[in-house]
Amino acid sequence: MEASAGLVAGSHNRNELVVIRRDGEPGPKPLNQQNGQVCQICGDDVGLNPDGEPFVACNECAFPICRDCYEYERREGTQNCPQCKTRFKRLKGCARVPGDEEEDGVDDLENEFNWTDKHDSQYVAESMLHAHMSYGRGGDFDGVPQPFQPIPNVPLLTNGQMVDDIPPEQHALVPSFMGGGGKRIHPLPYADPNLPVQPRSMDPSKDLAAYGYGSVAWKERMESWKQKQERMHQMRNDRGGNDDGDDADLPLMDEARQPLSRKIPLPSSQINPYRMIIIIRLVVLGFFFHYRVMHPVPDAFALWLISVICEIWFAMSWILDQFPKWFPIERETYLDRLTLRFDKEGQPSQLAPVDFFVSTVDPLKEPPLVTANTVLSILAVDYPVDKVSCYVSDDGAAMLTFEALSETSEFAKKWVPFCKRYSIEPRAPEWYFQQKIDYLKDKVAPNFVRERRAMKREYEEFKVRINALVAKAQKVPEEGWTMQDGTPWPGNNVRDHPGMIQVFLGQSGGHDVEGNELPRLVYVSREKRPGYNHHKKAGAMNALVRVSAVLTNAPYLLNLDCDHYINNSKAIKEAMCFMMDPLLGKKVCYVQFPQRFDGIDRHDRYANRNVVFFDINMKGLDGIQGPIYVGTGCVFRRQALYGYDAPKTKKPPSRTCNCWPKWCICCCCFGNRKTKKKTKTSKPKFEKIKKLFKKKENQAPAYALGEIDEAAPGAENEKASIVNQQKLEKKFGQSSVFVASTLLENGGTLKSASPASLLKEAIHVISCGYEDKTDWGKDIGWIYGSVTEDILTGFKMHCHGWRSIYCIPKRAAFKGSAPLNLSDRLHQVLRWALGSIEIFFSNHCPLWYGYGGGLKCLERFSYINSIVYPWTSIPLLAYCTLPAICLLTGKFITPELNNVASLWFMSLFICIFATSILEMRWSGVGIDDWWRNEQFWVIGGVSSHLFAVFQGLLKVIAGIDTSFTVTSKGGDDEEFSELYTFKWTTLLIPPTTLLLLNFIGVVAGVSNAINNGYESWGPLFGKLFFAFWVIVHLYPFLKGLVGRQNRTPTIVIVWSILLASIFSLLWVRIDPFLAKNDGPLLEECGLDCN
Repeated sequence: MEASAGLVAGSHNRNELVVIRRDGEPGPKPLNQQNGQVCQICGDDVGLNPDGEPFVACNECAFPICRDCYEYERREGTQNCPQCKTRFKRLKGCARVPGDEEEDGVDDLENEFNWTDKHDSQYVAESMLHAHMSYGRGGDFDGVPQPFQPIPNVPLLTNGQMVDDIPPEQHALVPSFMGGGGKRIHPLPYADPNLPVQPRSMDPSKDLAAYGYGSVAWKERMESWKQKQERMHQMRNDRGGNDDGDDADLPLMDEARQPLSRKIPLPSSQINPYRMIIIIRLVVLGFFFHYRVMHPVPDAFALWLISVICEIWFAMSWILDQFPKWFPIERETYLDRLTLRFDKEGQPSQLAPVDFFVSTVDPLKEPPLVTANTVLSILAVDYPVDKVSCYVSDDGAAMLTFEALSETSEFAKKWVPFCKRYSIEPRAPEWYFQQKIDYLKDKVAPNFVRERRAMKREYEEFKVRINALVAKAQKVPEEGWTMQDGTPWPGNNVRDHPGMIQVFLGQSGGHDVEGNELPRLVYVSREKRPGYNHHKKAGAMNALVRVSAVLTNAPYLLNLDCDHYINNSKAIKEAMCFMMDPLLGKKVCYVQFPQRFDGIDRHDRYANRNVVFFDINMKGLDGIQGPIYVGTGCVFRRQALYGYDAPKTKKPPSRTCNCWPKWCICCCCFGNRKTKKKTKTSKPKFEKIKKLFKKKENQAPAYALGEIDEAAPGAENEKASIVNQQKLEKKFGQSSVFVASTLLENGGTLKSASPASLLKEAIHVISCGYEDKTDWGKDIGWIYGSVTEDILTGFKMHCHGWRSIYCIPKRAAFKGSAPLNLSDRLHQVLRWALGSIEIFFSNHCPLWYGYGGGLKCLERFSYINSIVYPWTSIPLLAYCTLPAICLLTGKFITPELNNVASLWFMSLFICIFATSILEMRWSGVGIDDWWRNEQFWVIGGVSSHLFAVFQGLLKVIAGIDTSFTVTSKGGDDEEFSELYTFKWTTLLIPPTTLLLLNFIGVVAGVSNAINNGYESWGPLFGKLFFAFWVIVHLYPFLKGLVGRQNRTPTIVIVWSILLASIFSLLWVRIDPFLAKNDGPLLEECGLDCN
């Protein structure tokens, strides 16, 4: 994967592929054009041999083949020249394969047994790629294909770990094996469990040093081992010679062997009272509803019935929200242990590679400068550069994004070394230079100030260039955009363009100003054609999954929104403490970080920080099966995205007591068999599908069905292997390179594929029709069917038995931007609520999907609550309307309370406040954040959630897709000016109506009480409290509606005058202060009219 390859654009369906060079490079040329001879198999340069001469694989016809293809054909292929069919001879520096002749002058003892340490899945993937790569290996070769037999690893003398830096091939005892059939099997660092292990034979005439004994490495290893034994013996003596089993804990004293993280339960003094008050609240709720149901209000039966129904719904909603918080926990990571185990200084890093995904669509709505800061923070992350690859998905195919990314890659060559030299935080330049802190603190380098000022000037120039690109992009030319070499931009038509890939920084050409290697940076824009459903962000993320699997195939992925930058450069290592933990990591599907935001006002008027959800709800879920996926700031295990089930823990063997009679044991066994048989018959469907993903240890390579000789031995196994591969291709798509990469559990690219062919295959996997008739979006990758694809994706993983982890570092891992003004915030909540409604009506609804799988009960409660909460808007709107109706009609929802009823009402209010206080105590959430959350729950419930319900019903039932326009009415350039910007939208109508109704009700109720005397104030108190409860919760909305105190929008003034005039006229017409009489007042005059 080379950075100089240029922009690769093409369409697999149309068989098109074009390479567009960047400025200063030669013009367009074929993808396989190289200097010198070109390999006729893979298209790469043939290269030179160790003597510096052109490499010649076949001495008979000199057919041009590169060294990689030559070695691959000898190891896995027919071992014959494709042109003259002559058997390849072993050349100097190449490994020996069975069948090579013993020729003098050709033997190369140093490389004769040059076997690389690979996993079984690597060999399986290579074999599948060899047989079914779409870009082919010429024609069909003659000869019988060699069956593929992967060899599993064998534990070495050090239990599979390198000790004192001795590689496996230099260990003293390397077992040799004898295969069947009298064939010669060379000694390898592997063992076949089906073959007996024999000690290595020694020649008495040779020196023992030839076998490792007496060598310098062996002596150093023995001395180190003796020193360790002496230290352990000394520690045992210091303890007094106790032999009570404490010696088993000695290995844990080594820091590198200890766990990389630990779970911290909350103190019992905090969690036990919290659980007790929840139980008490449940009991009080029972008595409260008993009183409410058994004491109706005859003269206001409709109001009473509506109120009881609403209260029952609120209680059920509270239960769904409350019980997933029953087991809140916190976690702690140990980065020093991770470094000791996987990233020792002076040694190659063993940390797992990570692919970063950044998604963007419209550069005019998502500023390129914001995306550039996110990319720069990724490229400067504190992680080995050869383990980091950044993929930017441009779903709008905008040339502005492409050029901005090109500028970003150039600026990164200066920014990244500056960040790593001085360990600055954060590593997004926009936010780093905006920090109002003393940057000289703890900086001892004398030239830091000078370099910081120079870097700030460089960044200001970078911003000028980016802003110039944005200004230029405001007006699109009639003929569309053209690139610097005159080539039309392939993405001029946003809805009809080919797939595009550009490697800006790669293994060659990606170096900073100091000559150090930079992480990979890849621009990706998937193909779009009319008539295809591209599935918005979820489809773009799945395209990135496939492209990254073809090009880098890191075992872990991290996805970020374009406005979320890395605030903590060690955040990836924090996640690796869970993912790479030998005890916990295998079952973890993703590590979710909390979302933190910049640029929010101090009071957080509209609860943008969402602190209650991230610091209370998510901690509670972490104690059950893990937090839900929130769409950004999440590190995934790639295998979990592929739909694999989580590994199951092996249960220890059951212990049976021999003292029981045989008939008792038989009865017990018979009962167990019955249970097992019943369980077997009730397996869900996905258990059968799971067999497809089961990786067999001895899996032969896949060949075409016509190439298999049915009479040949092993033909049945080969056919079964082909069927399995066909099933995999049906699930993952018709790309053998990608299908082969899915079998590599620990990641890694396929060695036999060239960079040019991989780029061509990458164009294939982002074609618009690649996902047709596959499981993408159904069981694999990001799940389709909702605008909130994050909830569905995490839900499917938990149903497969995986667990997730919630990681809260001391320094926030990621930070992003949030909408400031009221209208934008309501539209954001509308989108989330609409996604929940779509999931509610889909096949993946947690109410009925996933039973019998790995989803835990309380975790299901949380997912049900995440899709049911928009429906709460209907009873909430009715409940907030009741106070105004009660004040206007003079009736109430409850009868006159006696002492017992007052006790239950008071107890319920006390329990509600006590639960909230104890939650704030164990979570550390402030009362301001809690109160803002309560207020916006009402504001969003009576506006965004309500519209989401009706919009979802119209979309699901009638197929009508509605949208709401937002128009700006104000704002300036001052700090937080957007907070005071008034944008009129339809979402503002319901809460505005509620405020007016309750204000009118309060005025009418007080007027009536003044008119009727002091006896009316007693019943009025409960109604006024009810109305003020609604007004106080809607107060932030009223403040956002009015704007600044000295800058009330004109539309609000006009409507206020109009409404005030109408109500004044009504007030005069009704004249409520006159005494009300049932009829005319008649007095006896004393006259007898008869």
